[in-house]
Amino acid sequence: MCHQIHQQVVHESAFKKTSQKQGLFALLLIVLEWTRPGLPSPLRPICDLRVLNHFIKEARDAESAMRSCREGCSLSESVTVPQTRVDFDIWEKKNALDQAQEVQSGLWLLHQALSSLRASVTNTALHSHLDNSIRNLLSINAVLRSLNIQEYTPPASVVAGDETWQVSSATDLLQVYVNFLRGKVRLLLLDAQACHQDVS
Repeated sequence: MCHQIHQQVVHESAFKKTSQKQGLFALLLIVLEWTRPGLPSPLRPICDLRVLNHFIKEARDAESAMRSCREGCSLSESVTVPQTRVDFDIWEKKNALDQAQEVQSGLWLLHQALSSLRASVTNTALHSHLDNSIRNLLSINAVLRSLNIQEYTPPASVVAGDETWQVSSATDLLQVYVNFLRGKVRLLLLDAQACHQDVS
């Protein structure tokens, strides 16, 4: 009897995990579909943080692969990246538009920096990680569009300021990428008004 109960619990747990993975996979397919050029914003907001968690995991995988790389995996020049440290007192005093613009500006800088890294890396084992990271940045922008966040218009030129800094190491760049997703991007998604409209 105990053995049967144990088997049932194991089967239910496995089924639940499979269902969760299938749900996340379906959600990721939807997000990826919306990154295609010319497509309108999705009809419903994407508020499931599992999507962001998936992107963070893949960013960490890229960082780990870069740390183990010994040849053909360096930046050809320094790149500008966003600051990842969050002063919560300052962050909470900003309005939603300013928060969104700060995150979108950071995502744009990371896209430029990762594209530069991809062009300079000759280690083919890293290419898939970097290509995936760049695609994921586009997917995150699709998630932001689903939350009715206005599309970001990049500046004509990058000007160094308090919210940016320079890195010359590929591992430093990928660490910034991970921390930016874990910090400011997550905060923006958690506070997105579109995800709280139906909450009474």
